[in-house]
Amino acid sequence: MNTNVTPLRHLAAGWFSCVMGLCGLALAWHRAAPLMGAMADAAALVLGLLAGAVFIVLTGFYMLRRQRYPQAALEDFRHPVRHPLVATLPVSLLLLAAVTESLLGPTMLAHSLWMLGATWQFAVTLWVLTRWLRGNVQGGLTWAGVTPALILSVVGNVLVPLAGLPLGYAEWSAAQFGLGLFFWPLVVLLLFVRIAITGMWSERLLPSTFITVAPPAAVGLVALQWGAPVLLAWMAWGVALLFLVWSTAVFRRSLTQPFSITFWALSFPLTAFCALTLRLGGGGPAWFSALGMMLLALSTLVVAALALATVKGLRSASLLVPETVPLINATLAEY
Repeated sequence: MNTNVTPLRHLAAGWFSCVMGLCGLALAWHRAAPLMGAMADAAALVLGLLAGAVFIVLTGFYMLRRQRYPQAALEDFRHPVRHPLVATLPVSLLLLAAVTESLLGPTMLAHSLWMLGATWQFAVTLWVLTRWLRGNVQGGLTWAGVTPALILSVVGNVLVPLAGLPLGYAEWSAAQFGLGLFFWPLVVLLLFVRIAITGMWSERLLPSTFITVAPPAAVGLVALQWGAPVLLAWMAWGVALLFLVWSTAVFRRSLTQPFSITFWALSFPLTAFCALTLRLGGGGPAWFSALGMMLLALSTLVVAALALATVKGLRSASLLVPETVPLINATLAEY
């Protein structure tokens, strides 16, 4: 058997973005409970259970991949473009902790998921930043590697308080939140500088542009959890709206690409923006609640479409395949 075409070999860390999208949708439905009642929480519970099941299945196959194809697994960490995607694992744990705490309360499971996720996310951030110290050689930071995926590995720390605050870890949540908040504008600045100097990232990475929506949406949700002035959350909502509209400028170009797991980058940012809209709608104008419900319907349709496309891609064996053109070469070709 030719191991180069074995599907398991190509199960990269980015597949955990499916868990992120499902968790985000579960949290969005939970935020809709004041408007829709118990039905919304029931939907959130189903989505949370589905996210947990997908995480368990992916983790099992991912660990099997590390055992059978250690070099392929190491490539995730060494790749100049894909390496930040290893953060999808701890971010998934943080979001699963948030879903568990929101729906089931401060259970031992929620505490365990949060502790593991927060520690792992901090370690991934430190590891990515240490790579930057190498410069443009030996796997260091290069313009080819400056993509929205960096937000996951560095700015993803802003998600820590979502479960950390209600679980009683306010001090450490604040510490990691501050870390993510500090690097958020720096990473965005790097993205704009990269666009100015070398142009947009690879066509296949265009869907990842929507990741820029996630940080302001998460910051707004955390600000409300912390009891900060609601105007700060509205400011964060405005920034998230800007990045959402900005990202839609490349959406049509994204659709010209064959479906890949990268399209799941649309899911969590959209659901996080929906959750913030629903949260603000509770104390805002009536039309804003209607907007939140429309975003919830859109988010649900998007995640359902992504799930259906993923199932079809797995059945047709078009997803877990080698890259026809290495991603780093595709990126450099557009310089």
